[in-house]
Amino acid sequence: MEEKNNALKELSEKLLLDRAKPARAAALGCAAKAMDFAEGYKDFIDASKTEREAVDWSVQAAKAAGFVEFDPNTKYNAGDKVYYNNRGKAMCLAVIGKQGAAQGVRIAAAHIDSPRVDLKPIPLYESSELCLLKTHYYGGIKKYQWAAIPLSLHGKIVRKDGSELTVNIGESAGDPQFCITDILPHLGKDQSVKKLGEAFTGEDLNVLVGSLPLDVEGEQLYKLNIMKLLNEQYGIVESDLISAELELVPAFKAADIGFDRSMVGAYGHDDRVCAYPALQALFDCEAPEKTSLVVLADKEEIGSVGNTGLCSEYMNYFVSDLARAEGLEPQHVWSKSSCLSADVTAALDPTYISAFEPGNSTYLNRGVGIAKYTGSRGKGGSNDASAEFLGWVRRILDEAGVLWQIGELGKVDQGGGGTVAYDVARLNADVIDIGVPVLSMHSPFEVISKVDLFSAYQAFKAYFEAK
Repeated sequence: MEEKNNALKELSEKLLLDRAKPARAAALGCAAKAMDFAEGYKDFIDASKTEREAVDWSVQAAKAAGFVEFDPNTKYNAGDKVYYNNRGKAMCLAVIGKQGAAQGVRIAAAHIDSPRVDLKPIPLYESSELCLLKTHYYGGIKKYQWAAIPLSLHGKIVRKDGSELTVNIGESAGDPQFCITDILPHLGKDQSVKKLGEAFTGEDLNVLVGSLPLDVEGEQLYKLNIMKLLNEQYGIVESDLISAELELVPAFKAADIGFDRSMVGAYGHDDRVCAYPALQALFDCEAPEKTSLVVLADKEEIGSVGNTGLCSEYMNYFVSDLARAEGLEPQHVWSKSSCLSADVTAALDPTYISAFEPGNSTYLNRGVGIAKYTGSRGKGGSNDASAEFLGWVRRILDEAGVLWQIGELGKVDQGGGGTVAYDVARLNADVIDIGVPVLSMHSPFEVISKVDLFSAYQAFKAYFEAK
């Protein structure tokens, strides 16, 4: 009987996929390194709450790692490191490979925008002896999650004379903070009977910014008092808010989650939790065989639109310039290229397990998550990577000892989501989605595993360095 059981065990180990047990052992094996790696990540995500701030951080980090600004008229040599800053809100970075771009380039493409609350063009108003800001939410948020939490104000104002002002209020000690109010439960009868998605509307997301009037006789004294303070401190007038990009984001900092400190809670994991390990992997990449790129994109949360989203051609132009400098036709480079679409996926949450299919979900601490396809209901809006490319990715991750898993974004008819994968695939490159599993995705405070974060770094590094 024992002999029979041993034979059955051997056959099971040889033929069947055991997702949990090996992952637990591997996670424990790299936990110490993951803890250390997460410390740098926490600094990054606290400093990069908007796409502009993420680019500013990345440019400084790239320069410190030896990168120089890209010149399309220069032919670069193996090991050279260059970057292109697209309008301060998106960028491309590259390490030139020994083969150059002749056999294609390798790309890790992440986005650096996150769901948030933006100001309307004319936001400031007073009502019932309070001063508030009108907003327009950005990306897929649950509106009720943004009420009654501390908010900070980030962005840029371009004054009428063309001078620019960078705004960051609410992050430093002593700064004022802001909030969206909610009705007290004692008076919330009407709100409580509404459907969850209707309890707050977009027009309800008004931000409280003041409650004292200017000490004179007249009208709009609450609004005037706020503008007087802003004028004295920042030299702006109300019309300057028209030419501004101002974003309200959660004011709290990244924090270790759990008694074991195994997780990180923060705003903006989607998708900066993929941008950071991709950048670090590229910084640690000295002279790869193929030219390797990290692309940081804006506007993914609203469809990758605009000239800083990947519907734009800036990534294509960057690769085309690299190709032409080597005497190559861009389309021939693209047809041999590949991309890891570095975007987060949903981690299975036991509290909401009915939304998931456990056998095809990703879990915290099982490593970086691969998604062969994203999209929604019948793979609509997905890239759907080929078996050949997925097979190659599997091999390089396994050979490098990277902890990884595969899954879908919830049950088939439950919903779904998209990434930048199809924006890259349209250029005739091989693309697959890979990223860190997230709990509470798109909320003001998302949660990730430090092990999965470190596994993402290892995956991107293995990809760049693969022969």
